[in-house]
Amino acid sequence: MKLGILGGSFNPVHHGHLFLADTVISKLKLDRVIFIPAFRSPFKLSAEGVEDSSGDRLDMLAAAIIGDDRYTIDDCEIKREGVSYTIDTLNDIIERYMPDGKPVLIIGDDIAADFLKWKDSDKIIEIADIVIACRVNSSPVNYDFPHSVIDNDVMNISSQSVRQKIIQKGNWRSLVPTGVREIIEDRRLYGFRPAHTIITKLSCYITPVDIQRVEKEARDTLNQKRFLHSRNTAILSRDLCCRFGLDPDAGYLAGIAHDLCKQYENKHLIKIVKNTGHKLSKLEKGKPNLLHGKAATVLLRERFSIHNKDILEAVACHTSGSENMGPLAKVVYIADKTESSKCIDPVLRKMCLVPPENPGEDDLDSIFYAVFDRTVSKLIARKLDLSKDTIRLLSKMKDR
Repeated sequence: MKLGILGGSFNPVHHGHLFLADTVISKLKLDRVIFIPAFRSPFKLSAEGVEDSSGDRLDMLAAAIIGDDRYTIDDCEIKREGVSYTIDTLNDIIERYMPDGKPVLIIGDDIAADFLKWKDSDKIIEIADIVIACRVNSSPVNYDFPHSVIDNDVMNISSQSVRQKIIQKGNWRSLVPTGVREIIEDRRLYGFRPAHTIITKLSCYITPVDIQRVEKEARDTLNQKRFLHSRNTAILSRDLCCRFGLDPDAGYLAGIAHDLCKQYENKHLIKIVKNTGHKLSKLEKGKPNLLHGKAATVLLRERFSIHNKDILEAVACHTSGSENMGPLAKVVYIADKTESSKCIDPVLRKMCLVPPENPGEDDLDSIFYAVFDRTVSKLIARKLDLSKDTIRLLSKMKDR
């Protein structure tokens, strides 16, 4: 097997690293590139957070190359600890991986000029083919040691710039793979702080991984139109949660999950809900699709281990409403009925999307009852039966 070796701090790994590895594999016909994160690079002895972040950096690398067998990760330098020297790493890799011929050592032109100062550089030349990749120099540079230069495009990204953008709340998310972004956000790395951190008393913490898993289920299960509706609902739910001081991640997850079982067969819906001990009403027996919200809560608990009471309530009652709905349930109900693909009254849409100039007039209940009244009026106009939950909520609304 012909191997390439790409070392670095990877603090964090970004698309530039992956693009370079992909280019080297393609141009040099390598079978695999080994990413080797340094415990402590001799070139970055003062780099912030490198020594204490090895677990996070390894996890981010693993997330970045998931499913791609052209890449692997070796933690030999982290295991050795101390300053990482290339000659030690090469000897270790050659002994354990037994490559066909010399491994290809990939280095950037930003450090190539000092190669002859590296520890045992003469021995490195003997046991590895050195390939220099363009990182900073736009024109070829001659180096006084055996090497080849790869003609690669340069993505203007560095780990340092990613960290700085995170600290400064800049645009950084598109610079790293999705899995890396989720780890950074989930673990609050590099000073990351979400724009909204309000968590309601009944809420359990929702991680980016929770959201990703549930959204993937929605994308795989629902047809395209239904999935886009679910995602629009999730986005509007998040916006409304931010507006009314609720947990935006809980709002997004409830929104993306509310129709998870919408396309299940009626028999399957009935079976799922009956197993929870729920007694079907006459209306539910006649129209089992009304059970899709309750069925989705079972899916959330059993498959995704989501036990957040606010989320489960919001998903369960987004169709018919409930007499004692909590704030998150009201938000998801509103978003489900008024997201951007829906054709609704402009006045009602403005209530949902545009906060009033006077903050004191911003009232979640007023928006919810306006949306609920519109929904019920349409059902009555179509001469459709109302559920008991809807009737009780309607009565409460009239009393209000």
